[in-house]
Amino acid sequence: MCVCLAAELYAAEQPRDWAETHLDELVIQYSEFHASPELSFQEKNTAARLATALLDCGYTVTTGIGGHGVVGLLENGDGPVVMLRADMDALPVTEQTGLPYASRVIAENEDGRDTGVMHACGHDVHVTNLIGTGCYLAANRASWQGTLMLVGQPAEEKGAGARAMLTEGLFEQYPKPDYALALHVSPELVAGKIAYRPGYTMANVDSVDITLHGQGGHGAYPHKSNDPVIQAAQLVLELQTIVSREIDPLQPAVITVGSLHAGTKHNIIGDAAELKLTVRSFSDEVREHLLAAIARKANAVASSNAAPPPRIDIAKGTPALFNDPDLARRLRPVFAATIGEENIGLATMTMAGEDFSRYGRAGVPSLMYWLGVTEQQRLDAYANAGKSPPPLHSPRFYPDIRPSLVTAISTLSAAALELLDHETE
Repeated sequence: MCVCLAAELYAAEQPRDWAETHLDELVIQYSEFHASPELSFQEKNTAARLATALLDCGYTVTTGIGGHGVVGLLENGDGPVVMLRADMDALPVTEQTGLPYASRVIAENEDGRDTGVMHACGHDVHVTNLIGTGCYLAANRASWQGTLMLVGQPAEEKGAGARAMLTEGLFEQYPKPDYALALHVSPELVAGKIAYRPGYTMANVDSVDITLHGQGGHGAYPHKSNDPVIQAAQLVLELQTIVSREIDPLQPAVITVGSLHAGTKHNIIGDAAELKLTVRSFSDEVREHLLAAIARKANAVASSNAAPPPRIDIAKGTPALFNDPDLARRLRPVFAATIGEENIGLATMTMAGEDFSRYGRAGVPSLMYWLGVTEQQRLDAYANAGKSPPPLHSPRFYPDIRPSLVTAISTLSAAALELLDHETE
């Protein structure tokens, strides 16, 4: 199936008209992506299908960038370079939606175990939208001028795909974009609506592994040992004071101890205790303060127990996502003209992470917005049952795909047309 060849025959002036005309084809494309998910850095077939669709639209396509990354370029005279990005990877989740096109894929996870695989974060919507938007813009080249750069990105769920593509020269081998746009599905937002927030909107995501060293022995003779479990208990409590007593209350921050392991048996004091932390923040200043304070607290606990210094491994992950305020102001009237002012909301800040942020950190003014994907009737049914809609990463999450795709293609195409209109530059 090729959506793009059909686009050449039925070019429509308005993105919504085009999306509605080709909706049946797009839903088939979406269903195929949904039924055949692939884990991070394993997106070989997803990338191949995306590349084929973009080639059929007339894009010059390169594959294998930063793993299975895809870049499609469409040059259309002098003008700005606009990048549209979609992530392609799925999650190690066994689907429980009951959809006729539900995933039945089993794959080997990074730990060597077999797992169900599911598009539980909407990346299948993102890729289908990229194809739809790309096809519409290719069929309506008379409406814009410049260069379109469509990016299918691997491994967003690992926070590693954007970095991999940038490391392999994404902005050196290809024109560095003047703007970058992306969207992300939201199950809490009504289908037909979008939401975004200028400035910081998603968090820095860092991981810290701490090993506290003690001296093992018999549980009946604790005075002859140095119990690392005591250190761990003290440290867990001490860590909570960093956010509550060292960080400005108006600056969001989170330190969560997600894992604590020590010992093997009731009456054995072990030699070590291991803690795994996730650390979230927005500003670089708060980020550095949190990481330094965690190390300080861990060393202090060890010292107060006359124990050896702990091992502290800090892995800085995805940086905070910052939506360019000027770009957000420019696009708001475009979104309002496309779907109505009443269908645009102000997104809340979230401590989740998104590696789309790395393109902004590389110097490209960027904007990511939330796409509503749950129809009002379904949201009402959840509310009447005293439930929330299944969140992202849930095995029961699914979008109401038809209205979601129409809104996605309409808004992203309209935003791209605004930025590619050379007369407004």
